[in-house]
Amino acid sequence: MRVACFSPLPPRKSGIADYAAALLPRLAERVDLEVFDQARPYRPEDFDLALYQIGNNPDHVFAYEAALEHPGVAVLHEFNLHHLVAAATIKRGDWDAYLREAEYNGGAAALEYAQRVRALEVGPDYDHLPMTRRLLERSRGLIVHSEFMAAQARNSGYDRPLAVIPHGAEIAEANRHACRHQLGVDENTPLIGVFGFLKPYKRIGEALRALDRLVQLHPQARLILVGEEHPHLPVRRLIASLGLEAHAKVLGYVPLEQFVDYIAAADICLNLRYPTVGETSGTLLRALGLGRAVIVSEVGAFAELPDDICLKVPTGESEVDLLFEYLNLLVSRPEVRRAFGERARRYVAEHCSWERVASQYAGFLEAVAEGREWPPETVAVIVPPEPASAPAAETVAPSWEQHILSYAGNDPERAGYIRTHLTRLVRTLEMTPPGGPGDRILEMGAYMQITPALQHLLGYGEVRGSYLGPVGQVDHREVVSQSGERFCCEIDLFDAEKDRFPYPDGHFSTVLCCELLEHLANDPMHMMAEINRILQPGGHLVLTTPNICSLRSVSAVLLGYHPGFFHQYILPDAAGDVAPRHHREYAPRDVLLLFEQAGFEMARLETGPYLSEPNAAWAWVVNVLERYELSKDLRGEALYAVGRKQGSVKSRYPAGLYAGGGG
Repeated sequence: MRVACFSPLPPRKSGIADYAAALLPRLAERVDLEVFDQARPYRPEDFDLALYQIGNNPDHVFAYEAALEHPGVAVLHEFNLHHLVAAATIKRGDWDAYLREAEYNGGAAALEYAQRVRALEVGPDYDHLPMTRRLLERSRGLIVHSEFMAAQARNSGYDRPLAVIPHGAEIAEANRHACRHQLGVDENTPLIGVFGFLKPYKRIGEALRALDRLVQLHPQARLILVGEEHPHLPVRRLIASLGLEAHAKVLGYVPLEQFVDYIAAADICLNLRYPTVGETSGTLLRALGLGRAVIVSEVGAFAELPDDICLKVPTGESEVDLLFEYLNLLVSRPEVRRAFGERARRYVAEHCSWERVASQYAGFLEAVAEGREWPPETVAVIVPPEPASAPAAETVAPSWEQHILSYAGNDPERAGYIRTHLTRLVRTLEMTPPGGPGDRILEMGAYMQITPALQHLLGYGEVRGSYLGPVGQVDHREVVSQSGERFCCEIDLFDAEKDRFPYPDGHFSTVLCCELLEHLANDPMHMMAEINRILQPGGHLVLTTPNICSLRSVSAVLLGYHPGFFHQYILPDAAGDVAPRHHREYAPRDVLLLFEQAGFEMARLETGPYLSEPNAAWAWVVNVLERYELSKDLRGEALYAVGRKQGSVKSRYPAGLYAGGGG
């Protein structure tokens, strides 16, 4: 489907420009997209549909005018476009057009008032005349970010297709502690932040009065205000009038990367506003995604947020009192603010990822273009599959264990290895999707430890193995269980980093890549690309590897040791051969990057024990992480990942893994 998108883009200082910059690359993976970020020739016959990002400022005039001339789907970020219409009329000296729009939207009374505006007797009625009628009447479809906005549109007479799609957000990378050090605050200093354009309606005066009361109880508390200063809000004068110069600091406008670091540096973020025109704050979503404790005004779209991810302050006489009480609670009880932050981060990950948002966009655009109804979204919950013909849940683990141990054989070294690694082997089988008689599965680096279970317990009709060796050679392997049951498997030899895998495109339903990734010395994306090629659409990749970010690794670094799980060099055996060692161990973000850039949607990413015996020697590291508000997630010894093939490889050399990469 060919889609033309009209939107401002960075470097314009616009929240919607940042929104579009994050959304459009993901949307381009799902539709054939061309972006218009300024007025230029547009041929509607070359596209199936046009998409317009509409906000209430002059940056959107070109998109607004195109939306009226060539109706498509409008993304309405706020339910007031008066400033936008004024920019398209008054600022161009076209007062007649402004008067027409005022009358069209508000009737005779609005026209009379607009005539007084033209006579310079009063200013435009920005607050009470939203100027949205013409866009609503012309649009073939409408996207909004909240039920509040949907109700505003419906109450204004809009009766065509409408989708409520959450505002997207990243689980962003940020350097919290370096930023706090730059600000001169340590981990024990409560840091509160106000972020974004410092406009009058953001309740900054109320926030400063609450801070004035807070520092009487917590004199170490600090407030930063990060964003462009508004000419109608003398924020520095307000700070001085309350004697808060030692506690509040205006940092002004900063680039987006630094802006995110400041949000991460804060312990508490204030996102207050009144009145509201239905806008959803991208800054608020960033703060939630960064796991910050957030206080919002209980108005408009903000009132729809779950009560367990933020604190809500009604506007009115008690606003400052309640704001002070909430600040005091979050400063006095760090465990409470951490709990809010952790729930907020999970909420954003589950509901607001850009991939999820882009998928909803694509579905709605296709429905509008084809003239069919777009159903309400059904959220797909990924549930780890049970093995084929599995017994009751409480007996699954012993089943796996007994089956694996039954093929351990009489070799003491082999049996000892299997017993030591039994926890990891069982978990790998538990997370592998089951197959059927017509399904094929490939186990890369097959040692025949769990290979029989892929057929006997998971039900795959064909099981194939692979191992490092001369490409084209095939070894026949056979193992016998304690009960005398034989399992045979063909093992194909090749170099996973260099050779084309000896299988047709789309040949397998599932590929297992367990304890192999860390042995690759040069080019892991070659392997990932080949796995993508040989998997059928929607097929699964199951990958396990040691976790370089585990509690054990963090402990080792802090105590002055190497963090690798297996970083030693290996002595040659009697024949002079050297077993493959670990060349690189991976962080969870590395694995996520590998999967995404290789065309896989991450269905499951978790960590757990590597060996059968748990080790509590590193529990003290948890206290360090909590003290500095660092994530305790994904700190197990082994990484366990399941990906679903979504499309082709996005980047052959991802910049995060290859020096000079990115293409």
